Amino acid sequence: MRLIWGAMAAASALLGGCASVGLPEQPACPAGQEPMRMAQMFFGRNIGDQPGVSDEAFAKFVDEELTPRFPDGLTILEGGGQWRGSENKLIREAAKIVLIVLPSRGDVSAKVEAARGAYKTKFKQDSVLLLTQETCVSF
Repeated sequence: MRLIWGAMAAASALLGGCASVGLPEQPACPAGQEPMRMAQMFFGRNIGDQPGVSDEAFAKFVDEELTPRFPDGLTILEGGGQWRGSENKLIREAAKIVLIVLPSRGDVSAKVEAARGAYKTKFKQDSVLLLTQETCVSF
């Protein structure tokens, strides 16, 4: 037991030291690229247990919800995923993955959240997965 407490105390001291040092700075981007943030949104295509969001319906969503919020551009990829649903049942679902290099101006968080909310409401979704990350970009 003493060994466990000693190891925990040592780990705590090490972690405390890391916290006081802070996070390392973001590495510099390669020549010709600039640091920016990117959002990846994963839009499931099932409605309930059944496929339901057609290509046409998704294209209309892009035209009405995403393009007005992100007029500088976006990329749409085909995808799919799976997870354990209720009753421990495996659920598989097709998805559209939207990549957006976020503009450095304006309230982009509100725009991203509004787009996610619009999709959840329109297509009766429980969630829209969002990943954001720092990245280096060149156009």
